[in-house]
Amino acid sequence: MSRYVKQLACRFHPEATLVEDYRAGDMVCPECGLVVGDRMVDVGSEWRTFSNDKDSKDMSRVGAVENPLFDGDNLETVMSLGTGAGALDEFGKQKYNNGPRQMSTADKALRSGFDAIRQMAGRINLSSRIINRAFSLFKQCYENKCVRGRSQDAIVATCIYIACRQEGAQRTIKEICAISTTASKKDIGRCFKQIVNSLPNSNRPESIDIKNLVPRFCNQLELHQENIIQKTAVHIAERAKEICDIQSRAPDSIAGASIYMACAAAGEKKPMKDIQVAAGVMESTIRLIYKIMLPKAAELFPKDFVFKCPPANLPQS
Repeated sequence: MSRYVKQLACRFHPEATLVEDYRAGDMVCPECGLVVGDRMVDVGSEWRTFSNDKDSKDMSRVGAVENPLFDGDNLETVMSLGTGAGALDEFGKQKYNNGPRQMSTADKALRSGFDAIRQMAGRINLSSRIINRAFSLFKQCYENKCVRGRSQDAIVATCIYIACRQEGAQRTIKEICAISTTASKKDIGRCFKQIVNSLPNSNRPESIDIKNLVPRFCNQLELHQENIIQKTAVHIAERAKEICDIQSRAPDSIAGASIYMACAAAGEKKPMKDIQVAAGVMESTIRLIYKIMLPKAAELFPKDFVFKCPPANLPQS
């Protein structure tokens, strides 16, 4: 109706805002009283007006809005629980109950996947925006049949992983594996390739940015100089990708090695095992990347960085 109202205007007062007479269904000009439109249809909510429903919180007698994630029309009638004596039988139970809902096979599969997504996402407290994005990805996978033969657990985990990257709240595959029941890193990697290849170029996730990983890792380490170490580690990681041979290394491994070097230079000693737990990377991997970066350590730090441990005195391993 809103589109139709915009097209109506009084021919004597075109700029006037029309007033709707809900009882008569007319659109009236408030300046001159001209009936511009009649037999207007009220598209507002339809409320119940029963005298015994005054205490009811939900006065709407129509169903919920259509859910675009399901193929069904969601045209169903839900009977509310009665409160009067006529609504109960001799045993005190409701006389009229809602019958079993008929769902298509597609809707059952989608609902099962959505429940799994909601359960997994709740384990790491993901936002509703990411969850809704994962819902859409799962539906696209089901309709396109691009991951046929893969387990539902792997598909759900991959949809959450892609949704996190698309929404800028990036998580590593190892973090997603931790919230999954049976999906392995290899399973998620295979599903990821199949799903990404089926997506249009505009919806493909961007590569993982170390800037999004370093703050989370530093927060888990509970550093005393967190802000300084965080900024320094980001600078070290970006600079190291330019002048060190670590372009093929995983972002979480580079982030772990950069944090370790920044902590050592700032005089805040953190064991390699603590950084391993925070980054979810093997200690040997972090140590290997650190050794690659160490010969050029003097070129990796910002110019205004105040060293408490000179680059020449940094730990050798």
